[in-house]
Amino acid sequence: MTARPRPLSRRGFLAAGAAATTAVAAGAGSATAAPAHKPSARAHIFYYPWYGNPQVYGEWRHWQQGELTPPEAISSNYYPVLGPYDSGDRRGAVDRHMRWLRQAGTGVLVSSWWGQGSYEDRMAPVVLDAAAAAGLQVAWHIEPYEGRDAASVVADIRYLTEHYGDHPAFHRDAERGGRCAYYIFNSLLTVDWSPLHEVDDRAIVMAQTWDLSRIGDFGGVYTYDAIATANKPDWSQVAAFCAERGMVWAPSLGPGYIDDRAVPGNTTPTLDRAQGRTYDLEWEYAMSTGNSGGVPDWVSITSFNEWHEGTQIEPATADTPGALDYLSYEGAYGRKGGRARTAYLDRTAYWVTRFEAAHARQRD
Repeated sequence: MTARPRPLSRRGFLAAGAAATTAVAAGAGSATAAPAHKPSARAHIFYYPWYGNPQVYGEWRHWQQGELTPPEAISSNYYPVLGPYDSGDRRGAVDRHMRWLRQAGTGVLVSSWWGQGSYEDRMAPVVLDAAAAAGLQVAWHIEPYEGRDAASVVADIRYLTEHYGDHPAFHRDAERGGRCAYYIFNSLLTVDWSPLHEVDDRAIVMAQTWDLSRIGDFGGVYTYDAIATANKPDWSQVAAFCAERGMVWAPSLGPGYIDDRAVPGNTTPTLDRAQGRTYDLEWEYAMSTGNSGGVPDWVSITSFNEWHEGTQIEPATADTPGALDYLSYEGAYGRKGGRARTAYLDRTAYWVTRFEAAHARQRD
């Protein structure tokens, strides 16, 4: 099954905004991972329930992008420890994902959602049930499905609240009136977002831009693009804007970017992981660009399992079928062999612990 037509792909957005990418400086922090005591409600991570395989879904979905033939050849430069799994496979994949998310200390997964009745919408009960069993919450990443505009997003928020709002894993921010977060990918596609005020009482709607002229109707701001974060953009104005208006500032960070196999011939720059140095530098930068000199309200991590773009922290392996070569996490934070597979989970836990500690110091 192929994905529905999409007005502007995530890769298209990144390619348009990353022409001036610079190299990441060397210098990682400590290689010792510090476990998070409990998942942080301030650490949000983008999650993709859009995969399918013949054993569960009946055919391949997403893994075959780039005219590849799974399971030997998949549309990623990395290969998951679980193999090309199905997002509807609760026992074989999704429960494992939730355990790994807990290990990483991330308390809120932001589930990619392509509209009412979409494949990702049909996967929502599986994700919610698995998240509830692991003590995690689910927020929503409303993608640019065909016909999306401000009015349709308002209808989507009402739909999601009606269908899933009573679920124990449905995200409710305790510090902001129990409202749920809705991230709007490529919010610049729509000019007038004023209808969002109809759902101010139930939703924290997040704009994906730091253009101050385009965020006034939103409840918060995120950036998504790990390539941009590596360039250390000036976020001081958007952080101050959010602080002055009581909006959420949730800068995004990630370990790297590569989509060469998923989109052959693409022109999007590659952001090398540099054995973890990129991830550390992005965490450091995101944590230093908070509201009025403090730490950000939330951080948003790109991503748990966007395998097409190589931004995932989900465990990867170099032990793969077939003859195609894949990258791995070997050497990340000094780890080798089996221990390297979970390097980015454990490093995320280290940074989430630091992020929570910074918030505690700020409160004191």
